[in-house]
Amino acid sequence: MILYIVGLSQNVLAEPEENEYGIVNAWYNGEEATVKGVQLKIGEPAEIKVEVSSKIDGHVIVKIVNPLKTESYEVVSGPSLIDESIDNLFIKSGWNETYIWIIKPTGKWTNGNAPINLFVQFNEAYDEYEIVKFTIANPHILDEQFSGFKSTPTRTASDPSSTDHPPSQGSPGFGVAGALLGIVLVMMASRN
Repeated sequence: MILYIVGLSQNVLAEPEENEYGIVNAWYNGEEATVKGVQLKIGEPAEIKVEVSSKIDGHVIVKIVNPLKTESYEVVSGPSLIDESIDNLFIKSGWNETYIWIIKPTGKWTNGNAPINLFVQFNEAYDEYEIVKFTIANPHILDEQFSGFKSTPTRTASDPSSTDHPPSQGSPGFGVAGALLGIVLVMMASRN
């Protein structure tokens, strides 16, 4: 029971992009796409997760796309480079796959936004296809080097869910999961 409650508090469900050929979900650092108001420093890693499900027999092409001329990001780890397609050929209806990339800003583009876009094409036949494309995140790349320590995502001042606040002077918190665990433990203790 406790693990179930903690698990629910940790999962973020993304709204999928869907058409008659397939379904696509995407996350940026665990937040559902499209994520706005984040900042990254040069070399600061970010996780991109993409889930693709096919409703057809055919082919599925997946690609993270850089819409800028400048190479804003490099792939640290993942199934492909940026602008390189992953070709899933001769798949069956019901096929699904999850892809995870760790990317980081190169420093070739700073003091501006650098979108991370996704392109997925479902092909049932040569001339029968559907495309899903959207921006996963649109980080502002700072002209600062990442120090190697990352505690919480940095948000822009205009973002109401900003986490770029000074730390509180009180006791360290446990978050939602810790609060739920505490409530359950108190309830169990009161039964005895």
